[in-house]
Amino acid sequence: MSDLVPGMRRVVCVTMFCVALAVALPASAGAAITDVFDADVSCSVQGDGVRFCGSSTPRSTVEAFDGVPIDVNAAFPPEPASGPDGPYPLVMLFHGYGGGKIGLGGMQEWLDRGYATFSMTDRGFRESCGSAASKSADPSGCADGFVRLIDNRYEVRDAQEFAGTLVDEGLVDPDAIGATGGSYGGGVSLALAALNDRMAMPNGSLVEWESPNGVPLHIAAAAPFITWSDLAYSLAPNGSTLDYVADAPYQGRFGVMKESLVSGLYFSGLAAPAFYAPEGTEPSADLIGWRNRLLAGEPYDGDPTAEGILDQITSNHSSYYIDDSVEPAPLLLANGFTDDLFPVDEMVRYYNRTRTNYPDAKLAMIAGEISGHPRSQGKSKVLDALAGARAEWFAHFLKDTVPEPPLRVTAFTQTCPGSAEAGGPFGARDWARLAKGEVRLDAADSSTIEPDGGSNSVAATFNPVTGGGACAQVSGDDLPGAATYRLDPAEGDGYTLLGSPTVIARFETSGTNSQVAARLLDVGPDNQETLVARGLWRPTSGSGKQVFQLHPNGWEFAPGHVAKLELLPADADDGPFGGYGRASDGQRDVIVSDLELRLPVRERPGAVPGVVKTAAPKKVPAGYELASDFAGLGSPGVHLRKGGLKLRGDKLLAAVKCPGKFDACTGGKLVVKRAGKGKSIRVAEGPFSLPGGETERVAASLSGRAKRYFKRHRGLRVEVSVKSAEGGGKDKQRRRAGR
Repeated sequence: MSDLVPGMRRVVCVTMFCVALAVALPASAGAAITDVFDADVSCSVQGDGVRFCGSSTPRSTVEAFDGVPIDVNAAFPPEPASGPDGPYPLVMLFHGYGGGKIGLGGMQEWLDRGYATFSMTDRGFRESCGSAASKSADPSGCADGFVRLIDNRYEVRDAQEFAGTLVDEGLVDPDAIGATGGSYGGGVSLALAALNDRMAMPNGSLVEWESPNGVPLHIAAAAPFITWSDLAYSLAPNGSTLDYVADAPYQGRFGVMKESLVSGLYFSGLAAPAFYAPEGTEPSADLIGWRNRLLAGEPYDGDPTAEGILDQITSNHSSYYIDDSVEPAPLLLANGFTDDLFPVDEMVRYYNRTRTNYPDAKLAMIAGEISGHPRSQGKSKVLDALAGARAEWFAHFLKDTVPEPPLRVTAFTQTCPGSAEAGGPFGARDWARLAKGEVRLDAADSSTIEPDGGSNSVAATFNPVTGGGACAQVSGDDLPGAATYRLDPAEGDGYTLLGSPTVIARFETSGTNSQVAARLLDVGPDNQETLVARGLWRPTSGSGKQVFQLHPNGWEFAPGHVAKLELLPADADDGPFGGYGRASDGQRDVIVSDLELRLPVRERPGAVPGVVKTAAPKKVPAGYELASDFAGLGSPGVHLRKGGLKLRGDKLLAAVKCPGKFDACTGGKLVVKRAGKGKSIRVAEGPFSLPGGETERVAASLSGRAKRYFKRHRGLRVEVSVKSAEGGGKDKQRRRAGR
């Protein structure tokens, strides 16, 4: 460590007093920033006055806490004409898998806004011990410089240590450190936010995050995008997580490998180039061994090697499992609807748990088509919204130069062809309220998913790595050996999926290794279908109904289009990288019965009469509980207003209100029966339809027995019930009817 005082970089301090000054003093006005990281990295002034510290050829490395050489860049705004030259708010920028540190071009937007910037090439990639040249330059330092797969104890700690050094050098404000990055870089950013003011040690323990000179540090804001919160679940999902529960960890059976995506990552990393630990030498970063075990196939459940993979990845490589006793830093989360690698629910589960545990947490989320992973499409409207939101997020939480941004969820729908602009934006105060209504299908009959069902060519078309992309189409004909369910063609203006399709059904199988692969498709009037959502699930034993979800999307089912659910033995093909989901060894027949399909839609109940309804009560499996936002939703429905029932001739009048959250209450039915013990008699019954938010007197025709009764009596205690096709429960009350 250097003992040079920041701002006076050629004066040597030899007393403890100088060490104290190094913590407290900013760089003085007029002093050039000539080097950083204890003089390991030199700086140069660019044409616009920006001070850039780093190199692209061959490298500019700094030793990490354990001696591994890490290739870094840093930059600072032009020297101010007056006032102190720092400390600056810092934006740390992190790269994707197989990538390298961000250069000056990628830093420029932040430098122009007055931030300092920092970036590093993560361990094991390129010039951080990934290339042959970097290994030769420091053989001993690179001996353990392999890819750690965003380990909280290594890559994340590296970023924390380097930021701390910049603080000690008087260049960075310790209370204004931000982090952002996509994919692999998003993993670092989210972990930093989850840790907040803590640092992970090699043994997994958490300690206070301090700079080398003892300055307390924390993350002021983060903006991770297209990334994971649970790496094990994103690479081998088992269908156990739900987007409406408070806590959704990876639990239950071992999942289904996303084969083509895992293989694509593996080989693209090697080509970066990368240094993977030799198989079996490092249990916490055994990328070669982990992939080989997954490819070896079932059975996974109970296998020590397979279970060890889950333990390692959840313990050290996933933000979701970082001790959440500390509220995370303010988070702007963003993931892509058509991202098969890190779907939107990777962010939703972290969002739901944080909102449940910390109702006042600073959280916002964007969902749309964000380019970066197969099958993602990049839509300018979405990318512009993300860029603007990220700039505003840091401007408030790092610099306090703008008001607090809206803490909302914003969604943009997928559109085809790829050149079409995204639909939306559609906003809500939280994920639970993003979808206003629900479209449902109920199928009581049983169907069988056969082990050899499906179509290799269809799976190949929808393969995220080698297929035709998000807008690829195939024939809408039902596939042999699949369980297929179709809703009626969309009517009126259609409806728009906005969230996670939910499947609830009874599943019976004699095998222990079987899976269910699900696809939701849009079948057009021309019988061409487009993939809308997909999911992979391991059924569990038992006779009751089970529930799983497909990954979320935003998609408009236009008038005349059919929403089709397809349940398959695998979503696999024989392409060079394998299929989307690896086919299970020992797959058996899976019998499906009493199926419910629930599609959350942005339209309000009644928008399409009798089709768009209020959401049915969530199926919450044992051991789970509703996320706080969903628990607070209630179940609105048509209801009786206060006041008595009035007789007018042969009609009974009742005041009925359709909720303001509905577009309409259609197919309504008012039923009045005699209350109390004894034989029930129907008093009156009548239909109605009401606009949302309106109250009307509904006239129900008296039955013959009721007419005779009221000729002899003035009143009667009755039970009144009212319901509509939009659902939301049936309002049942006891009233007095009469003159």
